[in-house]
Amino acid sequence: MDLDLLKTFVEVVKTRHFGRAAENLYITQSAVSFRIRQLEQSLGVNLFIRQRNNIQLTAPGERLLPHANMILTGMQRAKVDVALANNMHKQLSLAGTPNIWDAFLQFGINHIVAAMPGVSLVAEVKAQQESTRLLLERTLDIAVLFDPPKVDELVVKQIKHLAIIPVSTMAQTTSEDFFDKQYVYVDWGTAFSLWHAKQFTGSTPPYFRTSTGRIALDLIMQCGGSAFIPRALAVESIEKKQLFHIESVEQNAREIYVAYHKDNDQLEQIETIASLLASLPD
Repeated sequence: MDLDLLKTFVEVVKTRHFGRAAENLYITQSAVSFRIRQLEQSLGVNLFIRQRNNIQLTAPGERLLPHANMILTGMQRAKVDVALANNMHKQLSLAGTPNIWDAFLQFGINHIVAAMPGVSLVAEVKAQQESTRLLLERTLDIAVLFDPPKVDELVVKQIKHLAIIPVSTMAQTTSEDFFDKQYVYVDWGTAFSLWHAKQFTGSTPPYFRTSTGRIALDLIMQCGGSAFIPRALAVESIEKKQLFHIESVEQNAREIYVAYHKDNDQLEQIETIASLLASLPD
């Protein structure tokens, strides 16, 4: 299948507009329309419902999208692998959720790069479900996660305990004030959510919710308030007395896991990365 047709299809899905897709691909709008017609003819289905200023995927289009993304990602990786072959480099792809990057990986990625000069590392932000799917499809080598996938084909190892502590911009904060005065809820995964439901003593819901600790930290530093933040992310602000660890509120810890396919042909390099991550200071 022509990769240009798939690239055009994916771009139209992203933009929901033939004109903007044409601009992003540096081709004419008529060329975009022609490519989509070619792809539809080759597959024998309509991929889009075309209405004025409203382009929607058909059911066959929805089914095609993940396959198109997988083919394009696989081809890109193949190009990189071939280019690296001359230098005898290996390529490894690593992914973590946004919270994993905020709370953990950002502090260790430089150690991995420094310790593995013969490896070309691709580091990305991926959602939990997407990371699991890519591991099974062999287009991702290693995922770093809070909630380990329960899939027989994947090896899952716990590498770290992450301390998540209650912090506030107000030094004298009671448990009630912690949850009632501009409390920011951070989604630290399923286990944290269950624990949090038992701990929450506020009479009002959180005034802000986010899936990343960095957003929560920046918000309370600018506007005041409280949140559960990883110790590593908050320690500098605590030392400067811009934030305070609230001892009257119980802290939490999340386990960090690495996951990879058991039949991956780069197990030695993957296990080296896992060991490097496990050795990072708390």
